[in-house]
Amino acid sequence: KGIATKIIEKAVEAAIAREAAKKAKEVSRRKSFLEDSSLPGKLADCSETDPTICELFIVEGESAGGSAKQGRDRRTQAILPLKGKIINVEKTRIDKILSNEEVRSIINAIGTGIGLPTQEESEGFDLSKLRYHKIILMTDADVDGSHIITLLLTLFYRYFPQLIKNGYLYIAQPPLYKIKKGRKEIYVKDDNELNRLIINFAVDELKFLELDLSKEEIKRLINLSREFKDLKETLSKRVNRKLLDILIKEGITEESLLDEEKVKRLTELLKEELKDYKIYYRVDENEGCFNIILEKEGRIQNIVNKIDLDFISSYGYIKLLELKRSIETLIGKLPIKVKYKNDEILIDSYEDIFTKLFELGKAGIEIQRYKGLGEMNPEQLWETTMNPKTRRLIQVSLEDAALADEIFTILMGEKVEPRKEFIMKYAKEVRNLDI
Repeated sequence: KGIATKIIEKAVEAAIAREAAKKAKEVSRRKSFLEDSSLPGKLADCSETDPTICELFIVEGESAGGSAKQGRDRRTQAILPLKGKIINVEKTRIDKILSNEEVRSIINAIGTGIGLPTQEESEGFDLSKLRYHKIILMTDADVDGSHIITLLLTLFYRYFPQLIKNGYLYIAQPPLYKIKKGRKEIYVKDDNELNRLIINFAVDELKFLELDLSKEEIKRLINLSREFKDLKETLSKRVNRKLLDILIKEGITEESLLDEEKVKRLTELLKEELKDYKIYYRVDENEGCFNIILEKEGRIQNIVNKIDLDFISSYGYIKLLELKRSIETLIGKLPIKVKYKNDEILIDSYEDIFTKLFELGKAGIEIQRYKGLGEMNPEQLWETTMNPKTRRLIQVSLEDAALADEIFTILMGEKVEPRKEFIMKYAKEVRNLDI
């Protein structure tokens, strides 16, 4: 009965999908579909009609859309604001996709109609009717903005693939920060660029005492320290921070867990440093090595940390050891002293190389973080994100269609298990994680 039910369900799903595709094909052909659009209220079109010089900005949020409309070049730049996040087209039947107001607005603004995802060339798609040769996705420079970009890319990949293949799709790069030093104002794309600028400010006034380091070596050292700090913060969500410090200081590796004498010494050291934990070691017969267990009573449940092969062989922990070695190659052992202007500063941890020098570099600088595009006035939005002379754009390209198809299906599709397997497989390679 169970198998029969599943077969019937699959047959019903297939029938629904066929009917949806049929409706979508009919809808995409009908002229009335284009006439029944919300463009007059959504799209601020440009006056130029030559598509080779026209641009369409698809903008996250009506507030930012309003600023973009005021700041744009009205001759060549059209603005289409989106209200919130669009639907995930990978999980939605095509008839429902085409009944979505935001998707309909995009389809009508572009002018080509859509291509069905199962067809390379579709009767509903006509590239010659493309109204803009630059379609620019413009969202906030944060995680939510990245999510919206992902949803939009899924839409364009599935229903406007020819726009990507012909190089008409772009992603805007709005700034996340504005920094002001004296009379000078600088717009900064993201945290990495902000760190780089502030480090440059610090290096100009910095000298390492008892060490002969060039400016480039100092910059490399500070960047290594920043990477060490970020990775350590991520790993500290898995294990006690002080425990992690001891493991790194002692240079514990996979081989260490095979040597009972080393494990015994480490256990005794941990007992001295972490007196509020019950600490012991035991044999892991499955892995053929020793595990060290740290237990502590909590208000709701016991807190347990485990030093085992899984953690010691993880990408994050191995990378942390590599960063420590790279830092020591440049400076030797801690502590070290640096001179900044007229002050001497003692640095006694790997992460403090970045944190202390970053704070010194920030002195006298005003930093404004934009929560969204809507926080910028029209002039700022034009100068940073829309002006062809000063803006930065990323052109969306498609190098491996089969791989792209597979990844879109896994990450954006309905099936949870393949997505879970993908995340588990590549989790250890994650460098920057925003939770």
